[in-house]
Amino acid sequence: MKPLIFIDGETGTTGLQIHARLTGRTDIELLQLPHSERKDPVKRSEALNSCDIAILCLPDDAAKEAVSFIENPSVRVLDPSSAHRTTPGWVYGLPELTAGQAERIATAKRVSNPGCYPTGAICLLRPLTQASVLPKDYPVNVHAISGYSGSGRSLIDAYELPDHPQHTTAPYRGYGLNLKHKHIPEMKAEALLTHPPIFTPGYAKYRQGIVLYVPLHLRLLPAGASTEQIHACLSKHYEGCEFINVVPLDQSATVAQLDPEYLNDTNKLDIYVFGNEQDDQVILAAVYDNLGKGASGAAVQNLNLMLKGQA
Repeated sequence: MKPLIFIDGETGTTGLQIHARLTGRTDIELLQLPHSERKDPVKRSEALNSCDIAILCLPDDAAKEAVSFIENPSVRVLDPSSAHRTTPGWVYGLPELTAGQAERIATAKRVSNPGCYPTGAICLLRPLTQASVLPKDYPVNVHAISGYSGSGRSLIDAYELPDHPQHTTAPYRGYGLNLKHKHIPEMKAEALLTHPPIFTPGYAKYRQGIVLYVPLHLRLLPAGASTEQIHACLSKHYEGCEFINVVPLDQSATVAQLDPEYLNDTNKLDIYVFGNEQDDQVILAAVYDNLGKGASGAAVQNLNLMLKGQA
């Protein structure tokens, strides 16, 4: 029999994207509830307990509730919400995180999909802290700009519906100014940082795509640290990866500006290393689709691993 997949919350932004990516596949079967039953806890519970893999495209509290509904020990869970990203017993769903991570995802009962912003930050930082190129107690700053779809349906409608009560054409919105953004614990844990990074996110007036930056001072790194060493570390870590590409230094040197949208509708993530050796400065940058590698694309990547492990 084909594996039965249930997307709980399939009408949300991420749920719709995952459904679209899975539609037409012949190796799985999608379990769907009628519209009238999608918020019925009894019907949801029945669906959650009858599927092989449940994908929880829900707000955090609803995702925790969904997990509490599951009594069937054979049901596996993939959670794209932020409810379980630092919960013990859940496998972090970034296959490129470290050696053996893809195999851990493939056999896990519970997998938590990374957040959109943490995906880029961790992809930039984890190889460096793991290799001791970047001290784990380094004062990390992460700055990122996302398309407005990263905030979900409410902000999408505010930008795209002219008659919306909160309609806006604002070119940019910075937020998270209380320095307590929900993604910070995830970044700290999976990037192996001793202290929480300072994280300054923002949304701009375009639908999707992220450009994320981490600035570094070479003078604060171990002796001998250089742009070339940092680039070599990242290149070695991601060698052979299907979805993550480290742009060659000579190519990065010709880049005058970064377009956050050029990898939209893919599961790709590009890493850049920009250096100013004269002033001992480096900027790490990641470009990817917040609805792709930052959400639904990553979820389908993890689902494929879980299906492979289940076969």
